[in-house]
Amino acid sequence: MDYCHSNINPFFVNNYAVKSSALGLRRLVFSGNQKPRQVPSSVYFSGHRRPLVAVARAGASSNCEFSSLNTPLEPKSAPGKYLSGLLLSDDTEEFQDAVCKQLEQLAADRDGAFRRADLSSSSDEASLHRRKMELCHQRDWKGEAEGCLQERRGQLGSCSGVLIMPSVRIAELREQECQIAVEDIMYVLVLYKFHEIKVHLVPRLSKCIYNHRLELWPSNDWELESIHSFEVLELIREHLTGVIGWKADSNVADNWATTEIPRLQLCRVYAASILYGYFLKSASLRHRLELNLGLTCQNPLLVPELLSCGMKNIAFGRIGRAQSTSLGPESCIRVKKRENLKCYVMGFDPETLEMCAKPKTREAVSLVEKHSCALFGDENTGLIETNDVIVTSLSSLKRMVLEAVAFGSFLWDTEEYVDAVYKLKED
Repeated sequence: MDYCHSNINPFFVNNYAVKSSALGLRRLVFSGNQKPRQVPSSVYFSGHRRPLVAVARAGASSNCEFSSLNTPLEPKSAPGKYLSGLLLSDDTEEFQDAVCKQLEQLAADRDGAFRRADLSSSSDEASLHRRKMELCHQRDWKGEAEGCLQERRGQLGSCSGVLIMPSVRIAELREQECQIAVEDIMYVLVLYKFHEIKVHLVPRLSKCIYNHRLELWPSNDWELESIHSFEVLELIREHLTGVIGWKADSNVADNWATTEIPRLQLCRVYAASILYGYFLKSASLRHRLELNLGLTCQNPLLVPELLSCGMKNIAFGRIGRAQSTSLGPESCIRVKKRENLKCYVMGFDPETLEMCAKPKTREAVSLVEKHSCALFGDENTGLIETNDVIVTSLSSLKRMVLEAVAFGSFLWDTEEYVDAVYKLKED
């Protein structure tokens, strides 16, 4: 058995995961290792009986019903709404085909708009106008030059005094529309992965909290843990201990003991757990690939070359076979001893750690932020306007953390699949 000299801090990836995020995830990520405060059971319990509280559970006839129709985020684009409807139909083959076609269409629309913009910007009309402006300035005809500028601005629009061709503006607007649609598709694909393991996402907490009390049932712990390997589960259990104080030997009384946690802190725990799940998926695949190739690389930065081979079609559970890549005898040596995932991760340098922990694309970062804000924020504004204390249990907190970790793992799969069809923006 391999041993590491120190335990992994289950939250250690988050400083790297959001360091260079431009979309505000830094505000959501949990800082420090403050745990929920456990309340003496005598305050809420009489003997061993649990109080009557509003319980969020599948099949309940309330706003907190767990179902595919009651997710925190709702698709806003036409492709997203269309795919959501197909997801509910349980026609897996039709859904997968539709996802591929929608992504291909979005890529064609975006690329076509920019091609037309490039052609338009190099047209004779644009060239003649630029020449006219140059002549006006050369002759110091300020009045005429300003007249040309104002006239052209009225025709084409402007941005901080810089002329923008109509086709360029149309291309930019089309790109924004495509980005909204592709984020919706990514979200529906994540829902599809949860649908495969028969787990529904927790609805908006504003629908589930009654009198500041939150209970989630069923927990779906087994289903949420079933997607991970034993080595990954070991790290997830350490993560649970680090962020909510859960212990592997907890009994039923401990799991249902009353716990208090501020809403904002729970949001940060959830968002950071998504990033941790994303990190674990990335790191475990790197580890598995090195073991399968029978190589351990002295320079871990070379591994993305291997991961890029045959790893694209994984959103629907089809993981391609990685092709062999020659890295040179000086960069790799034969594995002498199988290194477990925990020790493997402990050997990451800061650069490799950041590479695995930080979502690679802006769309993925945006999706984490939007989903977290929708889950914990106000139903109308989507903003977290209050930091009220939520009364819940360790069992419910564990359910939320396991869901978040699974969300991050599925997001990694989705990002890889979508990026192979529709080129996402690097973060």
